[in-house]
Amino acid sequence: MPFLSSFKSTVLLSVFSLLACGNHASTPKSNEQLNEVQTAVKTQPKIVVGANRVSTYLPFLKGKKVGVVANQTSVIFTASSENPKEKGFTHLVDSLLTLKVAIQKVFAPEHGFRGEADAGEKVADGTDQKTGLPLISLYGKNRKPSNEQLKDLDVILFDIQDVGVRFYTYIATLQLVMEACAENDIPLVVLDRPNPNGNYVDGPTMEKAHTGFLGMTEIPLVYGMTIGEYGKMINEEGWLEGGKRANLTIVPLENYTHSMEYSLPIRPSPNLPNDISINLYPSLGLFEGTNINAGRGTEFQFQRYGASFLDSTQYNFTYTPQPNFGSKTPKENGKKCFGKDLSQLPRINEVSLKWLMDAYNNTMEKEKFFLTTGFTRHAGTKKLQQQIESGLIEEDIKATWQPQLEAFKKIRENYLIYPL
Repeated sequence: MPFLSSFKSTVLLSVFSLLACGNHASTPKSNEQLNEVQTAVKTQPKIVVGANRVSTYLPFLKGKKVGVVANQTSVIFTASSENPKEKGFTHLVDSLLTLKVAIQKVFAPEHGFRGEADAGEKVADGTDQKTGLPLISLYGKNRKPSNEQLKDLDVILFDIQDVGVRFYTYIATLQLVMEACAENDIPLVVLDRPNPNGNYVDGPTMEKAHTGFLGMTEIPLVYGMTIGEYGKMINEEGWLEGGKRANLTIVPLENYTHSMEYSLPIRPSPNLPNDISINLYPSLGLFEGTNINAGRGTEFQFQRYGASFLDSTQYNFTYTPQPNFGSKTPKENGKKCFGKDLSQLPRINEVSLKWLMDAYNNTMEKEKFFLTTGFTRHAGTKKLQQQIESGLIEEDIKATWQPQLEAFKKIRENYLIYPL
């Protein structure tokens, strides 16, 4: 199911507790309890994403000249969307056009409006073939809408699925759009969506000296907020250029809590194809700042890692990256990589360093492992590389994160819209 019940984890935990409390429970009793759980899970209300709450945000758009920041995840789900393969959704832009909303142009983030560009590949301006609308790239010549691009607009609508990881660039796009709207006195409406990694906060915190498009603010690697909640934080904490504040409206989710699991019905970018890749992305995404391949050029992106220069005697898993959808030139292209397959791992709720440290400890040329500046931009700090190179164990490294994580959590409490 694309949407999991907000109470699923709680209910299942209750059942496991009941079953563990007494081995004397009869088999019929246990089966009866499990049937009750299955019924409860099936009958819980589904999440309603912000985009589906059309009656809430349509009044902000009617009679206005509208700009939309969107990609392939910007959809309105229909009643038949239990199975996403049945195409139980319509694109937000298409739906609004049928409602006679005067959309003037679409702003496209990294990977483009239809989500087909490689990571880091520049996205060009153009015209959407289906609608004929002008497409303005926010991942090409400019990453922030210019005054010229905004001058004929009355309101901006923002709707992009995030995955809750600092170096995933959609939150940087949000921040720059907010800045542009604040500078041009244009209201911004954000349609909220669930965060599939929204149930925990972890990882190194971005240091001010290393801020950029892979992390514009001093937040942890995994920040445990929906994109709407994070937008509130940006606005109220004064993180916009010049301390300005945007005229920001959040259209919240219904039936959502941070503790629930959420399965994305549409891949949010070419190299995050499934739940496992999204769950492992906070940990394996750190390989982007190294010369190690993290599954790009295979069908298991961010579900494996390896390289031709890792010690072959330490691994019994091999694969060979080849150009494919989302990765025209993957690391270690055409080379036999020695590494690990993580595609069958159970869900984790932390930033794990064990795979990064495993690869570093088994590389044949340690001086070539980390990219010169790439790793620091992804980690947000030089300290992590230094800690790994010095041989510090994972437990001790993660202990150094805790003071900043606790400080962030206190600030985060002020902006949460949904229960933890």
